[in-house]
Amino acid sequence: MTKTIHVIGGGLAGCEAAWQIAQRGTNVVLHEMRPHRPTPAHQTDGLAELVCSNSLRSDDADYNAVGLLHEELRKAGSLILASADANKVPAGGALAVDRDGFSASVEQALAALPNVTIIREEITTLPPEDWDNVVIATGPLTSEPLAKAIREQTGEDSLSFFDAIAPIIHKDSIDFSKAWFQSRYDKGEGSDYINCALTKDEYYAFIDALLAGEKVPFHDWEKDTPYFEGCLPIEVMAERGRDTLAYGPGKPVGLTNPNGPKPFAVIQLRQDNKLGTLYNMVGFQTKLRHGEQVRIFRTIPGLEGAEFARLGGLHRNTFVNGPKVLDGQLRLKAQPRLRLAGQITGCEGYVESTAIGLLAGLAASAQALGGEFVSPPATTALGAILAHVTGGAHVDTYQPMNVNFGLFPPAPERDERGKKIKGRDRKKLYSDRARNDISPWLSQL
Repeated sequence: MTKTIHVIGGGLAGCEAAWQIAQRGTNVVLHEMRPHRPTPAHQTDGLAELVCSNSLRSDDADYNAVGLLHEELRKAGSLILASADANKVPAGGALAVDRDGFSASVEQALAALPNVTIIREEITTLPPEDWDNVVIATGPLTSEPLAKAIREQTGEDSLSFFDAIAPIIHKDSIDFSKAWFQSRYDKGEGSDYINCALTKDEYYAFIDALLAGEKVPFHDWEKDTPYFEGCLPIEVMAERGRDTLAYGPGKPVGLTNPNGPKPFAVIQLRQDNKLGTLYNMVGFQTKLRHGEQVRIFRTIPGLEGAEFARLGGLHRNTFVNGPKVLDGQLRLKAQPRLRLAGQITGCEGYVESTAIGLLAGLAASAQALGGEFVSPPATTALGAILAHVTGGAHVDTYQPMNVNFGLFPPAPERDERGKKIKGRDRKKLYSDRARNDISPWLSQL
């Protein structure tokens, strides 16, 4: 208990790193700048606040890489996954949470540990030299002074992109003579989403309104910043083609409308809190001005009287060129006493950030205890996302990435009889191999 590790940032990655360090008997100081310095996206000062969707995405561990990552994190003793499971709300095959209960659960768990100290302060420079073991997990909204210090240290300009937030609606303001409960293909409980159907004419009128709606203007320094393709504002999707939304977040497949004819497009809302009083518009992140959002979204059948608990917004995310500036243990090559974790490394998504936080915590605690950090096998979800941010991606084209089976080493293409393995069977092969390969690694934790 003589060693102290400092973790900067109280988001998912920072909280997970602090938890893993503390569980191994080392003192940890967790620094969080809120509420002294707010961010453009956070609304509370709670640790592990979810600023965008309340979904940790698919929980299917057999056929989805993020579901497999959920499974591996649970087995590795993840605080974030345990808190998510404890605050789960209905979401079909996805893992979605009551965001306030989730944040409170994480903060209470950390505050209860005797070897964890939580300090509310902003770190504006690189940590002092006597902090010889540091995890920087300040996330995609790293404050400018610290981001500048990191850029100067690495010699690399941080890359950046925009991330957009979807609106949240009060359930009791939705018209259920037009909307209905149903999960796509009746997955999960079969009724985990609220659905609003649009006819062909209604859909194209909605697209016209999106395209004509007034957007939040960019600052000069933002104009050349690319969006993350997995979280595009709906206006940007509409600009790419008038049918884009009908094949994306508005696709009607797997849904039947009990209140009218077969829909041309469907807008889904997912439960956002345990009480079931709030629902967020799935995939409807936006950079429309707030007044325009209210006007345009109220043209959707069933949402004519919608009351919004939160409107959509846009914030800039910052990350480093991980494959160039990080080693295999997430340490800055130019300053090995500093590790990065979470979205600042260039991983994308809540679960991926948690995974990198967990691995950074394990590596930092191993160093403090005089041991050696062993990376998880590259054939596992944990190993695949770690490999991607520390060298698996191309330096010149590095962009944020969600975990997916394309990051895993290729699995056999044919079975023992020579038959080609494809589709869902091939995904299952990746998952089965990962389970087999991660077991010895987990036994060392």
